Amino acid sequence: MELQQMRYVVAVAETGSFTRAAQRCLVVQSALSHQIARLERELGARLFDRTSRRVRLTAAGEAFLPQARQCLDFASRAAAEVAAAVGEVRGRLTVGVIPTVAAVDLPSALRVYRQRYPQVRVRLRMAPSHELVEQVREGAVDVAFLGLPLTTRPEGVRGRELAHDRHVAVVAPEHPLATGAGTDLRTLAGEEFVDFPAGSPGRTQSDQAFAAAGLTRNVAFEVTTAELMAGLVREGLGVAMLPSTYAPRLAGVATVPVTDAPGRIEHLVWSTAGLTPAAAAFVEVLGIAVE
Repeated sequence: MELQQMRYVVAVAETGSFTRAAQRCLVVQSALSHQIARLERELGARLFDRTSRRVRLTAAGEAFLPQARQCLDFASRAAAEVAAAVGEVRGRLTVGVIPTVAAVDLPSALRVYRQRYPQVRVRLRMAPSHELVEQVREGAVDVAFLGLPLTTRPEGVRGRELAHDRHVAVVAPEHPLATGAGTDLRTLAGEEFVDFPAGSPGRTQSDQAFAAAGLTRNVAFEVTTAELMAGLVREGLGVAMLPSTYAPRLAGVATVPVTDAPGRIEHLVWSTAGLTPAAAAFVEVLGIAVE
């Protein structure tokens, strides 16, 4: 079993295509297919079901994939540790980011990081907090910025709290609430809402607050980014609730304090296995102390 074979399996699983996987890995498709077939013979099980329309993992493939990713991660860590031992920081850094990160100026931090460590290839992944925690546990993401309700703590990872925040109402400039000094959940419950998908941490913060107040509300639109949320709010299609430190970044909307608003905590998390040299250098740039 070779690391390159594992890379091919991961590429096919992530792209859902032997053709796209070969393009990603910069090899001809026949060579990639041959290596995967060779690996399947060695394992004594098929990793993929192939049809004319799609490629999907078999049960054996589902079991193999996380272990392959972990092996590749360990190999990458080994190379990075050797480089760090001779005074170099190189390799890759994958940073997970929620759509409403506000505790750090991420573009500025990445600019400093790039200047100091030009040999590190940086990848950014935007996703909800619960998905990012899982990706950190699997080793697909090195560090991640999360936003969680006050009652929730990230599990199976290490990390630091970055900031506490409260939500504000986000409304169109011509909305009656836009000129007021503030509002509350009972008043907002009569509005139609634009919010994140049900079950996501960004949505849960507001759902829990309304439920605790004994109130129900109508979420008319579910979206995955705060920018799209603001666009729908600008069109008068609903109101939203977003963290007070993030909401001012949105153009063309008004923010209104909410007396009984829900709160959130922003976290930075990483694997229980520790930080890679590239990730440790990034955390240092952020000015965050790590035990």
